[in-house]
Amino acid sequence: MTGPTRPVGPTRPATDEGPKETDPAPPPVGGVLWSVAGDVRGLLMLPSALALQVAHPAVGAGVDQYSVFRTDPWGRGERSLRSALLWVYGGEGAAEEGRRLRKLHRTIQGTDAHGRRYHALTPANYAWVHATGFPVYQHGLRLLHRPLTEAQERRLYAEWLQVGRILGIHDRDMPRTIEEFWPYYRKMLGELEATVVLRELVATDQPVPPPDRGPLPLRLLLRALWPMILPPLARFRAFVTVGLMPPDAREAVGLEWTDDQERRLRRFARVVRAVVPVLPERLRYLPLAREARREARLSGPGRRA
Repeated sequence: MTGPTRPVGPTRPATDEGPKETDPAPPPVGGVLWSVAGDVRGLLMLPSALALQVAHPAVGAGVDQYSVFRTDPWGRGERSLRSALLWVYGGEGAAEEGRRLRKLHRTIQGTDAHGRRYHALTPANYAWVHATGFPVYQHGLRLLHRPLTEAQERRLYAEWLQVGRILGIHDRDMPRTIEEFWPYYRKMLGELEATVVLRELVATDQPVPPPDRGPLPLRLLLRALWPMILPPLARFRAFVTVGLMPPDAREAVGLEWTDDQERRLRRFARVVRAVVPVLPERLRYLPLAREARREARLSGPGRRA
């Protein structure tokens, strides 16, 4: 439901289907998503999108019952991030990754906390998981980047629909325009709740294992310091997860947010807006995005990166 539970391959995700002539193309080079999806600020927005997804009872139940986010949070996060970047920067691999995800979700089904049957690929559930990214991007970019113009917002939504096609979401299952999106979004907010998984994602006292990747000396150091590192890290994670969630969504699921927290968020956002744009590209963009941007620059005149 929210990201793959097994590793994504280095360049071509594992699937039993090859490229198809009718594969949807990823969003265009130089588009809104091309500029923002691989920016390091996206790492701050991702937890809010995940939280909004699992606030849906069916999605929350699927993650609760099938995801490895409790036992392998770092690996799961890495795989989910790489998958999302492939949708935008993966070229032919974007549609292939979409097929892999649909195949992975075929067996995710069960009963939610209210005793209702669910399946991950039920169109309403699958579309909601994708839809959450748009309002989170809109809100997060306003704080961490700059507000979108009306034209940019429309372009972002069109590109988000294009990503939905990559994921196998039929046009009939997503609102076709921004004007149609917001009534759909408000209706969906009425179905959300503080699920078990949502409460865990915003908790500051949940046990989280230290990262198990990287050089052995670093892993050993982190393991030794983890009792001191985890509490402030957990507080920061909860702060950005709740703070970068759209306010109406935050209210719909009953997450507390004070005026003091809002002031602290805006101070933090001002620092982010000042620092990130002046970083060199190797620090501002995540590796997969950085490589795609480099290839776009080398592909010939007229391409934007």
